[in-house]
Amino acid sequence: MTDPSDNNIRYSRQLALPQIGSDGQSRLRTARVLIVGAGGLGNPAALYLASAGVGRIVISDFDTVDESNLPRQIMFRDSDTGKPKAEILALRLVEANPDLSAVGISRRLGREALTEEIGGVDAVLDCTDNFQIRWLLNEVCHAAKKPLVSGAAIRFEGQLTVFRFDQQAKCCYRCLYSDEDENLLDCTGQGILAPVAGTVGTMMATETIKLLCDIDSELSGKLWLYDGLAGASRTVNFAAQGDCPDCGNS
Repeated sequence: MTDPSDNNIRYSRQLALPQIGSDGQSRLRTARVLIVGAGGLGNPAALYLASAGVGRIVISDFDTVDESNLPRQIMFRDSDTGKPKAEILALRLVEANPDLSAVGISRRLGREALTEEIGGVDAVLDCTDNFQIRWLLNEVCHAAKKPLVSGAAIRFEGQLTVFRFDQQAKCCYRCLYSDEDENLLDCTGQGILAPVAGTVGTMMATETIKLLCDIDSELSGKLWLYDGLAGASRTVNFAAQGDCPDCGNS
């Protein structure tokens, strides 16, 4: 890593923002984040966090690069086909910004390993497309009191929410999606427009930077919905479920 005093030019546009400034940039430099999922959401989210100067990024994904991934997983190339997503993405992030440290985990993380990884970071990004993994992330983040930024995209639609478990969030991901939603179709069968994934992933990076810099978010406990066909978005409230197995009666 380079000396922080040499980075005024690289980060000058962020330093000019009163909400960030030198204090915020220092927070980013010492921050540690975990990105679970190195796909269409994880690629742009990771790139913008790296470019913003987040000091350490851990990427977890046990999948390999497939040719069908390339239109929306923008950090991968044809020559990466068949290689571990997490490791390739970590290498590309360091190429984009040598200031940071990036680590790729290419094995499936069980509860114990995930708990250990989450215990060592400041924020977690859920960029997965699997309800079982999403619920596990939600449970572990809630128990560890770590903020969770959760995004999803399919067809021309996207959504995003932030759970401030470090600030006694009043609801969680299971309040939003229960076991009854497990069979919802994914983008493999329904399709997805690549820039829609990019839009949601970029928003996830924005919300994570706000978390790390202690900037209030209007999406905490709310759901941001994006309609790429209409070119519109809206924010809706959702309620905590008293019988939620993760945060019931919170």
